[in-house]
Amino acid sequence: MKKYTYYPGCSVKGTAKSYEDSLLAVFRELNLHLEELPDWNCCGATFYMSIDEVTSFTLSARNLSLAEQYDRDVVAPCSACYLVLLKTQDYIKRYPQIREKVDAALTAANLTYKGSVKIRHPLEVLLNDIGLGELKNRVKKPLRSFKIAAYYGCQLVRPFMVFDDPSYPETMDSLMETLGAEAIDYPVKTRCCGGSLMGTMEDVGMRLNYILLNEAHKRGANCIVTVCPLCQFNLEAYQKKIIKKYNGVPEIPVFYFTQLVGLALGISEKELGLGRSIVSPDSLVESLSVVQATAP
Repeated sequence: MKKYTYYPGCSVKGTAKSYEDSLLAVFRELNLHLEELPDWNCCGATFYMSIDEVTSFTLSARNLSLAEQYDRDVVAPCSACYLVLLKTQDYIKRYPQIREKVDAALTAANLTYKGSVKIRHPLEVLLNDIGLGELKNRVKKPLRSFKIAAYYGCQLVRPFMVFDDPSYPETMDSLMETLGAEAIDYPVKTRCCGGSLMGTMEDVGMRLNYILLNEAHKRGANCIVTVCPLCQFNLEAYQKKIIKKYNGVPEIPVFYFTQLVGLALGISEKELGLGRSIVSPDSLVESLSVVQATAP
């Protein structure tokens, strides 16, 4: 059993609880052990990064310092957390003046950070530690009725090109196709969803999300799959308002990639948190058993 230190971040413990449910269920099924980092704190994303960058780096460095004590790779499912942890690690290494301030804060808390932690996203873990071939062998319910628009958002692959192309990433597409789904050509897959603008400048945020939803509809997708809690929330929670404002866009389910991996592996809908969906995925999920039953 391979073990990882699990840094959930704030969203995964709140609005994105179904992401955590499905992530933990999938990793258990694949014999990958996630051990939650004790006493973790906010990564410093969004408000801290826009108001006081050094404070953000310090918060993030505290998590990295705690994780370093366990000598395991850190798995961070939230795109914002993943990005901020990577950015903190990079800036501390490259900028002595930032390192000095962060070290002083850590010393005051009786902590140190050497920079040895490897930060990983669960998508990359599945691809590199399990592999597409092994995942294909484990599929119990192929996703043959799923025509997915793989939406990566703007933080997972930029600016740190750790495991995929920053302009047109394809790792999630390949994963979904391995599970039996059809991945449509989705040219807006890294375009921003508006992030926190949905709470501050809603008209701007709604327009950005409309573009993503409309493009998925035009390209023939019957669902969107994403890796980011905020992207998933914006795309799903505001759909009724977007449909009312922009005529002609039908409702479309928005899954976390871990939920679809779990479905293909035969994990129950309850374990995957699908009961929390705002836009019902029932018709697609029910089609799984039909496809499986009629497959040659």
